[in-house]
Amino acid sequence: MENAQLFWKPYRKFFDEVGEVTLFAGRFFREAFRPPFEGRELLRQCFVIGYQSLILVGVTGFIMGLVLTLQTRPTMVEFGAQGMMPSMIGIAIIREIGPVITALICAGKIGSGIGAELGSMKVTEQIAAMEVSGTNPFKYLIVTRILATTLMLPLLVILADTVGLFGSFLVENLKGGISFHLYFATVFDYLKFDDLIPATLKSFFFGFAIGLIGCYQGYYAKKGTAGVGRAANVAVVISSLLLFIIDFIAVLTADIFYQL
Repeated sequence: MENAQLFWKPYRKFFDEVGEVTLFAGRFFREAFRPPFEGRELLRQCFVIGYQSLILVGVTGFIMGLVLTLQTRPTMVEFGAQGMMPSMIGIAIIREIGPVITALICAGKIGSGIGAELGSMKVTEQIAAMEVSGTNPFKYLIVTRILATTLMLPLLVILADTVGLFGSFLVENLKGGISFHLYFATVFDYLKFDDLIPATLKSFFFGFAIGLIGCYQGYYAKKGTAGVGRAANVAVVISSLLLFIIDFIAVLTADIFYQL
């Protein structure tokens, strides 16, 4: 009997955690549409999460476009298909690579930052002080951060896609002499709304997952300063894993939709 309990303990803990996160998400939806609304704090979080991530996301997107084109071009040239490079790189970046890489970068930067910030507020009892003073800490701290990540991540993905395509163009221009107009005309000739809509929609879910996990880990951080580090670390690990699960579900759903 004792061995059986030890065997099931990790699984029970996992499902308990899933249930708590689900309840946390349900509380977010209840609080998000109930006045009063923290508009000023939401704008501040959008600035912190979105604007202050522009350089990191832009540099990552640019390098992503450069490396992907440099790695792929020799093989395409070998098969005489270098003319397909712009369309292939464009579809790859916009459909999959841009949203996923950007979300992973944001999970590391934004998710860990939210987890550490809220964790430090929790262990130093600042959240408890807000409750005593009559402020709703969940609406002020949690709702604003989750909404900000949900709204800002699609914009960061668009930036990464654009800069990534420009990086790819530079390689094609230097290696193959292709002009700016011809490169982007070829990219947009092959792109469809069926490529843009799923990629944009899933980036909203990516942002929601990053904000939700980061806030949950920070809001329930325990055990002093060690708990703050654990909250930041676990927020990155779980949100990164959740991004791949959401991406798989999105790709599978889009594939089923296209076959109908």
